[in-house]
Amino acid sequence: MAKVFLSYAREDVETAKPLAECIGRAGHQVWWDRQIQGGSRFASEIDRELKDAEAVVVLWTKAALDSAWVQDEAAEGRDTGRLVPASLDGSRPPLGFRQFHTVDLTKWNGGGEPENLQNLLSAIAKTTGGSSASKPAPKEQEAPRGASICVLPFVNMSGDPEQEYFSDGITEDIITDLSKVSALFVVARNTAFTFKGKVMDVKEVGQAMDVTHVLEGSVRKAGDRVRITAQLIDAATGGHVWADRYDRDLTDIFAIQDEISKAIVGALRVKLLPAEKKAIETRGTSSVEAYNLYLMARQQWTEGSLGDIRRQETIVRICNQAVSFDPDYAQAWALMALAQSQLRFWHGMDVDPKPATERALAINPNLAEAHCVKAHLFEEQGEKAEAMAEIETAVRLDPESWEVNREAARLLFRQGRIGDAIPYFEKAAKLVESDWNNAAMLVTCYRETGDLEQRRRAAQLTVERAEKAIARDPSNATVLASASSALGALGEKQKAKDWIERALLLDPGNNVMRYNLACALATDLNDSDRAIEVLEPLFRTTTGVTHVRHAEADPDLDPLRDDPRFKQMIDQVRERLGMSD
Repeated sequence: MAKVFLSYAREDVETAKPLAECIGRAGHQVWWDRQIQGGSRFASEIDRELKDAEAVVVLWTKAALDSAWVQDEAAEGRDTGRLVPASLDGSRPPLGFRQFHTVDLTKWNGGGEPENLQNLLSAIAKTTGGSSASKPAPKEQEAPRGASICVLPFVNMSGDPEQEYFSDGITEDIITDLSKVSALFVVARNTAFTFKGKVMDVKEVGQAMDVTHVLEGSVRKAGDRVRITAQLIDAATGGHVWADRYDRDLTDIFAIQDEISKAIVGALRVKLLPAEKKAIETRGTSSVEAYNLYLMARQQWTEGSLGDIRRQETIVRICNQAVSFDPDYAQAWALMALAQSQLRFWHGMDVDPKPATERALAINPNLAEAHCVKAHLFEEQGEKAEAMAEIETAVRLDPESWEVNREAARLLFRQGRIGDAIPYFEKAAKLVESDWNNAAMLVTCYRETGDLEQRRRAAQLTVERAEKAIARDPSNATVLASASSALGALGEKQKAKDWIERALLLDPGNNVMRYNLACALATDLNDSDRAIEVLEPLFRTTTGVTHVRHAEADPDLDPLRDDPRFKQMIDQVRERLGMSD
């Protein structure tokens, strides 16, 4: 019979336990986290059991919808075709999971066997290709673990730090290619990049990531020539499994990436399906010039601050140049649209992301990030149902995208669905280790839900990441503003006030910064007068409807809502922007 992984929220343990016993009595081998032994590495053991399972049974409840763990485990089951969802209390599954038939266990109180147990067993059998008959399972040896790999960031050997974007881009593309191989587990890009710049023994990396193999390499780009070295290493022994060097013209860069990915698949002896082979060979562009520019713009997007107007304008310029080399480069159009949406919705600039969005989707309808921008456009027009449909599409297309989780969270937040937004904010903050922004949003969310322990955790994470960002760029007023709220939540009020004054001196015209400063002042710093003073220039100058909708839904501004000055500011900006809803 099958190996079943049971995913549930900790609040539902009293129901999960008897259900695990029911599934076990039907002959299945059931794993749930109460089986973790003392001294085990919690996350590593869960990841290992999740990868080894043939079916992932997810128990949806209101508590499960708020659990980032359940969301991640469900996404793993869905993305690998092993998901078996069930509902214990009738809660509707979250975005990205509603297209799956959910077994109804709402009439079960945890005693005896559920009325629909056979339906659940049939779903498990269908997923695993076995029988749903209730009979004892024969004793079998544990199946060997499949191949897994962590691709470390390739080292830039070009002698020019400005070429870092190229070596990072090569690494990302190899990770993406290998992720298309269903028989291979690949550590996510953002997790792998936490090792960037660190000197670590490969065995330590393998142990930390719980993988069987590690790929490392280097890139040297000079003029129209490129040299790439790569070596695949056994994480247990430290021995080389495969290594090669590619010394070619830059125009061969796509062929080199294909060869590396296929060589790794061959060395690991994993099965490469025809569709997966075709997917690896499919590139967004055949233009090396366009590709090089896209990687440059992508680095600006992933490593910069969304509150930095100049950086967003730079991305738009670079992407415009990329599509001049290849007008059908969908990823470049989508990245341009993302940057334009930041300029329009958050900085109030007269920029229209709609043409770039439509162009990207006309070329490739499956670009999740472009659907995010389209959702934002619908929201701006007050078309909430259409906006939600676009976000649901984006989540279904790419549930592991940082942009998708960020935008899904913010859309739900602006609709007042704070609890529903939390798992997406958590996922986004987890996907990018340097992401202070979504961590800061969790400070607000947990304050609203009354979970003070989680709020403190989110605040500590925000400050930790913000301090690193400020060390890299001491003039980043947007980071200072978000971190001031987190400092207030931690009781460090004087430091929060110091950072507020510093931010206002550095960038007084930054409306995103002003908004976040007002949130800090209105909540833990308890200074409503100063909060309104800081907000006044924002509402007087902004042309972004999103700013207003966010302010109307944000619980951080609740202390100001009865103040006549705040009411007047909101009424005036709504009238000026022609907002009727």
